[in-house]
Amino acid sequence: MEKKQNKKTQEKTNKVVVPVPTRGRVFAGTVTKKFPGRVVIEFERTIFVEKYERFYKKKTRIHARLPSGMIIEIGDYIKVRECRPLSKIIHAVVIEKVRSAQNPVAGVQKNPQEVLT
Repeated sequence: MEKKQNKKTQEKTNKVVVPVPTRGRVFAGTVTKKFPGRVVIEFERTIFVEKYERFYKKKTRIHARLPSGMIIEIGDYIKVRECRPLSKIIHAVVIEKVRSAQNPVAGVQKNPQEVLT
């Protein structure tokens, strides 16, 4: 019975059991490419240049392993976590799908009065 309850809670939270032990930092970004068994996420960060006293944006790409059973499309916002090196370029595993590309405001609830008008 415990296994059935775990599956139900997994579906509600969009989390999947990761077969590889994870460690290190957690990154969140948008899926830009999708391959069989792996995805590429991209996110922006700001860097301060002391000489010019200005900020600039820099994009970072991370290749992550896609666990079986997790459905992810291009444009989805996901979380990945560092792990041991799995291949030459894959050093992270997908742990959670935060929001879908088709429904970007999934976590925001609308006021019922606004929906009726």
